[in-house]
Amino acid sequence: MGHRFAGPHRPTRRAGVAATLAAAAALMACAAPGDAAPRIVNAADTSAQEFGTDSATRQLAAVMQQDLDAGVPGVVVRVRTGDGRTISLAKQAAWTRADHRLSADDQYRMGSNTKTMVGVLVLQLVAEHRLSLQDPVERWLPGLVPGGRNITLRMLLNHTSGLFDYINDPTVLAREIGADPSAVTPRELLAVAAQYPPVAAPGARYGYSNTNYVALGLVLEKATHEGLASLLQQRIIGPLRLHDTYFAADGRSRDGAKLAAAYEPDAEHLAPLLPPGAPEGTSFAGPARGDHVLVTSVNPAWSWAAAAIVATPADEQRFLRALASGALLPPAQLAEMKKTVAETPGDPHSSRYGLGIEEYASPCGPVWGHTGGMAGYSSQNYTDATGERAVSVVTTTLFGLHAPATGAADQKVVDAAVCTMLGKPVPGGSR
Repeated sequence: MGHRFAGPHRPTRRAGVAATLAAAAALMACAAPGDAAPRIVNAADTSAQEFGTDSATRQLAAVMQQDLDAGVPGVVVRVRTGDGRTISLAKQAAWTRADHRLSADDQYRMGSNTKTMVGVLVLQLVAEHRLSLQDPVERWLPGLVPGGRNITLRMLLNHTSGLFDYINDPTVLAREIGADPSAVTPRELLAVAAQYPPVAAPGARYGYSNTNYVALGLVLEKATHEGLASLLQQRIIGPLRLHDTYFAADGRSRDGAKLAAAYEPDAEHLAPLLPPGAPEGTSFAGPARGDHVLVTSVNPAWSWAAAAIVATPADEQRFLRALASGALLPPAQLAEMKKTVAETPGDPHSSRYGLGIEEYASPCGPVWGHTGGMAGYSSQNYTDATGERAVSVVTTTLFGLHAPATGAADQKVVDAAVCTMLGKPVPGGSR
């Protein structure tokens, strides 16, 4: 997220990845028409029975309703099953309908799902021999990253650099919640992080840090002499025909009403949900909505390479399916991406983090993808190991999920959706 509460032949330089991207475009062009028509339901106060007779769909609708009952403003689920069927459900609290009619086809700020795309870009350049995972950060960003001579690109990718996460700085929190709407550059974000001592020695242990991916974004620009938005468009968004995906440099929506409305608790209800050290009186900037604030237009400039992608669930799934099926990376680089470290050492059930992708140990089996969090948006997007199946769950709040009951209800939706994707019984339900 932005926050954390996935033989011997070697391609020649650019040709290998160029062929891979051509295969990606061909794969997507052929695969898209074969997708079964999705079942799309929009509901504000709709009972589970009205979603249809399919057992899996009814159970998903039921846990989504429990999520709303726990206090989330809205939740969307999109599942592609093993037989190619797509289930798309959208459910929102009645008080949000005047702002926006929620749909599974809406665009959402996908937060740290951006990191998977950045990881792909880095590994494509590794395949082209323009970068090495063993390159020290200092080689590409001299003087910008403390201890950069001992921090490799691999350590940035798998969050073992030990760098302080700039998002924990109070000045960045002010930007995240919209209290400080001024622009901020990637170099300024690295400078914020550099004010703090490292949280661990390079390579010592996993420690999620958005600083890692801001540094990687600057490395990509230095190595290619192109902007990050252009690289994403040329190498991922364009070839995969992700028509509803873009890199959001500011708080304006490219497509207006297609960006789903998003909410956070007002000042009174936000205080107990903030991390330790947050300044007293912290509150989101935006129009009041009862005990919530409308935060759709909060400027995401602080997120950049760490979390700035906007996409639909369908586009996010198309990207992950292409990645898992080998359409974006040569086999050697895809294998590197899946070399993981435990997020919680010693815990056999811990999720594991690779090079921009997370292996989530769901109740129904492991899946690959990422989580994302921006002001007003929380998302989890996963695929199976083959890319045949995919799942997306997006909730129109982030800090609102920091409340234990609400967070638990939302995670129940995620696990039910993942299990449906894998064709296994929903935890706590019957099939």
